[in-house]
Amino acid sequence: MTDKETYSSSITPKDKLFDLRLGEIWQYRDLLVLFVRRDFVSKFKQTILGPLWFFIQPIFQTAVMAIVFGGMAKLSTDGAPPILFYLAGVTAWNYFANCLRSTSNTFTTNAGLFGKVYFPRAVMPLSVVISNLIQFGIGLLLFLVLYAYFALRGYPLHPNSTLLLMPLLIIIMGFMGLGLGMLVSAMTTRYRDLQYLVEFGVQLLMYATPVILPLSAVPAKYQPIMLANPMTGVIETFKYGFFKTGIFSWELVGYSAGFTLIAFLVGLVVFNYTEKNFIDVV
Repeated sequence: MTDKETYSSSITPKDKLFDLRLGEIWQYRDLLVLFVRRDFVSKFKQTILGPLWFFIQPIFQTAVMAIVFGGMAKLSTDGAPPILFYLAGVTAWNYFANCLRSTSNTFTTNAGLFGKVYFPRAVMPLSVVISNLIQFGIGLLLFLVLYAYFALRGYPLHPNSTLLLMPLLIIIMGFMGLGLGMLVSAMTTRYRDLQYLVEFGVQLLMYATPVILPLSAVPAKYQPIMLANPMTGVIETFKYGFFKTGIFSWELVGYSAGFTLIAFLVGLVVFNYTEKNFIDVV
């Protein structure tokens, strides 16, 4: 080694728990793109129908809900066509749920990779959120096609200016899933049972969200439970923008945004803390 020899980069431990190292993530943007492509392609690799599953899954989910809850149980949809009502809820809910589920096992599923090579660990959960955003875009496209079909058939759908909040709702859903997912992923390095709890909990939480039943149709004594769910404001606003039914409230949107900010910051702190020594635990 000579005195003239220099280093282009250095690897140092994280001391700041709130540090996302955005500059370093930008340097590894090619790796981020690679992980996004891997996450997106691997979901239906070696399947016969391939990417068509991105359309088939929400269609089947919506059809089952329309038959069971709309046809048999006769639950209210606030005047919106049942197919569109349930598909709107499924599209928004699946993005949040997929982000949460996929990021919640970041450390355990990638322990081998993390132990062999260095890169910003936050790249992994970010890639999951971005790949699920692509899937959300496909689901939203399907919804818009059906929405246009019902509009041409003369159904009163009433799109309104609340649709301008769509980018904010997408950010809230993505970062809420990311924050909670990073928190759970850090905890699963010691408590693997949380992986099963997340899968079970996400399914139950959907029934405490106005995916199937609008908030206005929920009995008054159960509404506080529904309102405590931070995804309620997101789903209600999403549907209100397209149908102008249900409840739109800045307080609900503000609560969802505030919860998302807190969940992301707490998840980031715990994720950064766990990153330092998780390999010894896993």
